[in-house]
Amino acid sequence: MLMPPCAALTSAARWDESAPGTDSAMPPVAARSDAEVADLPPAGIPATTPTRSEGANEPGAKGRSAMRNVALDLGVKKIAYCEVADGEVVRRATVSEFETLESLLGPKAPPARVAIEACREAWYVHAKLTEWNNDVLLVDTTRSRQMGIGQHRRKTDRIDAEVLARSLERGGIPVAHLLSPHRQELRRQLGVRRALVETRSQYVTTTRGLVREQGKKLPSGDTRYFLDRVRKTKLDEKIQKVIEPLLATIELVNVQLAEVDRVLDRLSQMEPVVSLLTTAPGVGPIVAATFVSVIDDAKRFRRAHQVEAYLGLVASENTTGGKRRLGSITKHGNSYLRSLLVQAGWNIMRLADSDDPLRRWGHALAKRRGKRIAVVALARRLAGVLWAIWRDGTVYDTDLASRTSARGLKAAARQIENQAVALQDAAAAKHRHPTRSGHTREVTRSP
Repeated sequence: MLMPPCAALTSAARWDESAPGTDSAMPPVAARSDAEVADLPPAGIPATTPTRSEGANEPGAKGRSAMRNVALDLGVKKIAYCEVADGEVVRRATVSEFETLESLLGPKAPPARVAIEACREAWYVHAKLTEWNNDVLLVDTTRSRQMGIGQHRRKTDRIDAEVLARSLERGGIPVAHLLSPHRQELRRQLGVRRALVETRSQYVTTTRGLVREQGKKLPSGDTRYFLDRVRKTKLDEKIQKVIEPLLATIELVNVQLAEVDRVLDRLSQMEPVVSLLTTAPGVGPIVAATFVSVIDDAKRFRRAHQVEAYLGLVASENTTGGKRRLGSITKHGNSYLRSLLVQAGWNIMRLADSDDPLRRWGHALAKRRGKRIAVVALARRLAGVLWAIWRDGTVYDTDLASRTSARGLKAAARQIENQAVALQDAAAAKHRHPTRSGHTREVTRSP
């Protein structure tokens, strides 16, 4: 049951008696007080700016619209509402429950364009606002600073909502991709599985530590069979009594994991692309399903490099003053998928067929740059391979991967050759000394 608007809304003092683009059915508003509204005119970003990688997502909102411009800052305890018209804040509210906003954004209120940041509640809020006949834009939080959020070290729910509303009216909203309903369910089940796996790993580590305190060691191996190895190990009655609660919890987690795996298997069977992705080396059902749940639509991207950048697997760059500086990977995007791809890279390096082109490419790079850098580079290349498989609806092609890897090896060979030439030139330059004018002169020796 919804609370009456007068009791549910905690409104600020600045309200307009009438606002362009609003309907007479809107609730009455109070007089405006300039002292109560923060004057924040942050600069927006171009409306055509894509999300995270060029061309990866649809462009943000463009131009002015007859619809109301509203922004919501979705907090854990409070939700900040801000409506802007003609560059002025015309309505504010703070509520504790989202359903309370039905009086302002519900089906009986004039439709509005509503901007919300991508967060835990975003899927539910987006669906509900759309059901209420509103046009909802999901904001890419990785680019919130470009809209002005957090400027001048002032960041509150109230200010953030105003910044979003102003950017929405100007057409400067970087839109994030909204997952399809089926991929949302896939992502939820993968999140549950990840939590169970991490819980089991923590309990296994704790159990091993307790056993080591008594001078014993448990045999290593697959975590799934940890309980069987513990039962077969002779332990003192005292330590057995201590670790028994942990073993009971691990056993329960194993049962829950088996159930979640069955659900994921059912969901994956509805995704033919998952089976295609598992043809790539180092990629199992979980890696493939996670890749599908994050990318959602392969056609969102035009090139493999955009996928790699979307997942934070490309090198960070600081190019200024004519100098190009490359650093470590950006680590933007979904961290879980990125970690799975890195694990897949290690599996390729260790377990893949010795003739596999990706494995050969990884080992060739490891000789020059080291294994850790090679594995991350392999994860980046694997992301591009998976995207190409999905885009083309095909399976892993070793011949095609071999040709692309050969091009990479040839480029590496050219780079090594160029480095050798540069070292020779540097050695020859040691016999020269620079003059004050910047030119060099030969140093001759007297006979």
